[in-house]
Amino acid sequence: MPKKVTSARRRRAAQKPRRGASKSVAPKRATSANAAAGHAAIEATLAALAHDIRTPLTGILALGELLATSDLGERERAWAVAIKGTAEHLSMLTSLIVDAAKAESTGLTLRRGLFRPHQLAEAVAASLAARTATKALTCDVAIAPDLPQAVIGDQLRLRGALENLIDNAVKFTDRGSVRLEAGAERLARGRVRLAFTITDSGIGLSATEIGRLFRPFAQANAEIARRYGGAGLGLAYVKRLAKAMQGDLTVESRPRAGSTFRLTATVDLVAEADAAGEHAVAASARAAPVRALNVLCVEDNPYGRVVLNTILTELGHRADFVGTGEAAVETVSEGSYEAVLMDVTLPGIDGLEATRRIRARLGLRVAVIGVSGRSSAEEEARARAVGMDDYLQKPLSASSLGQALASIAARIS
Repeated sequence: MPKKVTSARRRRAAQKPRRGASKSVAPKRATSANAAAGHAAIEATLAALAHDIRTPLTGILALGELLATSDLGERERAWAVAIKGTAEHLSMLTSLIVDAAKAESTGLTLRRGLFRPHQLAEAVAASLAARTATKALTCDVAIAPDLPQAVIGDQLRLRGALENLIDNAVKFTDRGSVRLEAGAERLARGRVRLAFTITDSGIGLSATEIGRLFRPFAQANAEIARRYGGAGLGLAYVKRLAKAMQGDLTVESRPRAGSTFRLTATVDLVAEADAAGEHAVAASARAAPVRALNVLCVEDNPYGRVVLNTILTELGHRADFVGTGEAAVETVSEGSYEAVLMDVTLPGIDGLEATRRIRARLGLRVAVIGVSGRSSAEEEARARAVGMDDYLQKPLSASSLGQALASIAARIS
């Protein structure tokens, strides 16, 4: 007969630790900590790499933009525009890689800024036209006339996602056309769902290939990976981004019959009166003559200095240069500068600490514009928290820098 187990014995047995149980907790915690440290190291390395890439890209983008607005023939102007578009595309690819790595460890943090959906759609359409022209494909564009005038959302990441989709559409299409459609659906509580559809006549996908399409670092099949290249990261990230924007990325496709990708994102509607007012202020700032400013540029890259000096000279401003945060603090304290163009990543003390020290010595007497190759909302928030008046992302364009300096000039006039 089996012995009867009393409730007291059950309690004592339950209180005894199982053999090996206590030994497994520490390794699991160590593994988790090591994984987190690994993610952080990868993210930091990719962010630093993106910054290093975007510094020379500033030269390509800004000089291409200046060339496009200079006295050139139509053929040469088209070349300059193509150079500028290529630099913008490379910049967006670096953003996609860094964002995707960050999303794996800490999740996505979306920016909230005012932008105009029609302008966004036109910019993507121009990019599509340039890409299709290189392969002699037909480019079709249909932008709905009732797109909202202005919305609040993450334009930078939305543009990057769309660039990824049109890039794929052109890559996988050898003959025929690529079509972009942009529309919007009004939702409750002042929200709008933007919808972008990209249709191509390319190689298409089977149901099995579609099933693998949104997995990170996976291609539809080995032959596609060999023939067309690519890491297989883009679509997985774009779908994740669409979900973060309360939208989605869907696909319809058949082998040898093309594909249709539809990206949706939910944004907040801006009242037309507010949007019109913002537009009028910006237009007034662009139209008004800008007084020449004395600008201190804090840039340690020699090529970056040449480019910035060219841009600022073309814009009519005077520039001096230093290469460290410590030198920036001393030079601003001794000089008569109206603006400081502060690279956030510097040897010695970084641009954030240099700005803190400038504010501690000079208060609000000089405007500081942060310049960084890092595009996250957290980075911009940290920059503004230490007293930076504006925050521009590399690669800098002549127009964005000109507008920032025009705003400063208007305030001190």
